[in-house]
Amino acid sequence: MPTLPDLTPLEERLGHAFRDRSFLLQALTHRSFLNENADHPYPHNERLEFLGDAVLELIVTEYLFKNYANDEGDLTNWRAALVNAITLAGIARNLQFEEYILMSKGESKDKNSKARLYILANAIEAIIGAIYLDGGTEASEKFITAHILSHLKKILEDESYVDAKSKFQETAQELLGVTPTYKVLEEHGPDHAKEFTIGIYLGKDLIAIGKGTSKQEAQVSAAEAGLIAKGWKTYPAKKEK
Repeated sequence: MPTLPDLTPLEERLGHAFRDRSFLLQALTHRSFLNENADHPYPHNERLEFLGDAVLELIVTEYLFKNYANDEGDLTNWRAALVNAITLAGIARNLQFEEYILMSKGESKDKNSKARLYILANAIEAIIGAIYLDGGTEASEKFITAHILSHLKKILEDESYVDAKSKFQETAQELLGVTPTYKVLEEHGPDHAKEFTIGIYLGKDLIAIGKGTSKQEAQVSAAEAGLIAKGWKTYPAKKEK
């Protein structure tokens, strides 16, 4: 079994010194690692991920409910933006704990794929579960406030919680009486790693283009660019309690 790294620097970045480090080591163990290391003393992190997901959702929901007077639709969108895989993976990278995650040799080499993004996001949730078991609600709330809720201000300012496709369509129909359409302009790469370039049109006019590893992802990217191009991105100021 590989020598385990010194976890003290990671604990310092997380802001939590574990009384029982077995929780942290389990949170850092990806399923693939056990396929190559049958003697590893800890199970994979999926049960902790399950727990951490519930703890994260509850604490974020309670914070939004107590601090904002907006309706449940707004609060749901904000929560989704805070806890989605892209946000959580970014937080994982900011905390620099990717090097601590125990993965198979194959997974370790695949650093920029969607699979790695989900491994990082799931590890954040597992870490939250581990902190909750080790330190209780207060400790997990401290971590979530410092490292996740701290992103809320930027999410609201950037309106990254907005469903770009729906927003563009609703605005185009309301202001212009036109329903936008999407067209694949280019696709390249092997089947397992395609990249699509898609244009968003109003009538015959190309408004913006977007790229993505799926048609849906490229459409969302195009819609986001279209909102900016048309000056339709601005939302009313949020109502804070």
